[in-house]
Amino acid sequence: MTMTNKNTTIEKQGILAVENLHVSVAGKEIIKSVSLTFEPGKVYVIMGPNGAGKSTLANALMGNPQYTITSGAITLRGEEITSLPVDMRAKRGLFLSLQYPTEIPGIKMSHFLRTIVNNVRGEGQKLSVLEFQKLLEDKMKQLQIDSSFVKRYLNEGFSGGEKKKSEMLQLMLLQPTFALLDETDSGLDVDGIKIVAEGLNCARRENPEMCIIVITHYIKFLDYLKPDYVYVMQNGKIVISGTASLAQEIEQNGFTKLLEKNKV
Repeated sequence: MTMTNKNTTIEKQGILAVENLHVSVAGKEIIKSVSLTFEPGKVYVIMGPNGAGKSTLANALMGNPQYTITSGAITLRGEEITSLPVDMRAKRGLFLSLQYPTEIPGIKMSHFLRTIVNNVRGEGQKLSVLEFQKLLEDKMKQLQIDSSFVKRYLNEGFSGGEKKKSEMLQLMLLQPTFALLDETDSGLDVDGIKIVAEGLNCARRENPEMCIIVITHYIKFLDYLKPDYVYVMQNGKIVISGTASLAQEIEQNGFTKLLEKNKV
């Protein structure tokens, strides 16, 4: 297949592709030659021991400037986005739910949410105050969030679970094409995990083409999401790939036995 045909296929299908990616943080190489493709409508899971490079990969995909891509490429719908800033990637449909959301005193949640939604929508599609309020109330109801939640300052004084619900509320409002979830389930109890997972599934029903890329250590979260593909990272590389059964094997035997079994 020629490169022209390959790019045409990528553009037609709306694929997010990572090709031979190398990423460094503070001069240290973390991601080492990772190549992956993410298709619309699919759920992907990235697992691995602490320090394997999972969060680094997610941040590099989103364009965090603290993560330097030293070689390789990221393409979206046939367009190379390797050098695009975060806001331009967001406008093209990428979203990252942070592992440790930042607290920003003085910025009300409601104002922040309306600003990011209208910035991503762009001119001609921005929502009025009343239109946004209706949309916000609907999404908060789905996530079982109290109305007082959005009157608070952004993440200030939020519990770990509240911060994760804040991230999910952003996702449901923005309706991205590719949703990167960096341990969104951590800090949540069983009920919280279920609510967040149901919110994700609701977003997928509204947008069946949404691709979800989950970084997690918790198999329970995956029971609700029904992943199509599971990847295991070790030392900055994808070392094992499989289906949902791979996650079950990790839960039963742990990473050490899995890596030994596969001679990694």
